[in-house]
Amino acid sequence: MGTTKTEIFTEKQNKLAVLLKALAHPARIAILQEIIKTNACICGDLVSELGLAQATISQHLKELKTAGLIQGTIEGVSVCYCINPTVWKQLQTQLKAFLESYDLKTNCC
Repeated sequence: MGTTKTEIFTEKQNKLAVLLKALAHPARIAILQEIIKTNACICGDLVSELGLAQATISQHLKELKTAGLIQGTIEGVSVCYCINPTVWKQLQTQLKAFLESYDLKTNCC
């Protein structure tokens, strides 16, 4: 979204949209699942696990990091990534509130 369009939405709406946009690719979901499964920082194991090119994985990691879903630390010549627990909790809270805001009704449409 352009900056002129995002101004008409709340900060929470914009933040949730950024996080969901970062999740909106199957490779990024797979990366996050691998990090969660490992339950530790991942340092370059993703290429062999996911079967994607290093450049492709790097681009997806960049998108996830820019959104704040993951954080990275430099260890020697490699960058290690793990879930950013603060942002992950915010995503859980906001997504839960969003999904629960709809009261399921059987008489609609």
